[in-house]
Amino acid sequence: MYLLTGDFAEAQDSVQEAFVRAWSRRRRFVDGDEPEAWIRTVARRVAVSRWRSARSGLAAWRRRGVVPHVPGPGVETPLIVAALQRLSEEQRRAIVLHHLCDRSVEQVAAETGVPSGTVKARLSRGRTALRQILEEADVSHPGSRQEFGSTPPSGEPPAGTPRRSDRQNDSTTLERRHA
Repeated sequence: MYLLTGDFAEAQDSVQEAFVRAWSRRRRFVDGDEPEAWIRTVARRVAVSRWRSARSGLAAWRRRGVVPHVPGPGVETPLIVAALQRLSEEQRRAIVLHHLCDRSVEQVAAETGVPSGTVKARLSRGRTALRQILEEADVSHPGSRQEFGSTPPSGEPPAGTPRRSDRQNDSTTLERRHA
């Protein structure tokens, strides 16, 4: 199999799959049969099938084109994640699907199995709760931004970094991003 696939791990996977299939059909083999030939044939077919699947997947990626650059998470990401964890499951699901997964209200409603009015209410209440949670985090932990790297220990932000008062509120940014 290794000579057929050119990849030792792929060859092992193909042979293992062939043995699993042979084991499930072990009662069908008669004493005069040669299961080795059957296993070799199945392993070859599995390897060819996996190769075709990989080739099709690669062709699909090539047809799609170059993937645009996606920026990494910002310094507020840990704060937003922690705030989202404090929301109810329904509110969190609605906010994540709508704002972070770019789903419309109707799509969120279809996915969660609730009316669109319920989704709108959960979004509104969730954003309000999220805003309060983030404001509490700013008030109760004034140095919390420092641990995520937004303000150096000297108290002065790096050159070109807007001060907290110059930036939009985190929940307002979340709301406006997908309005």
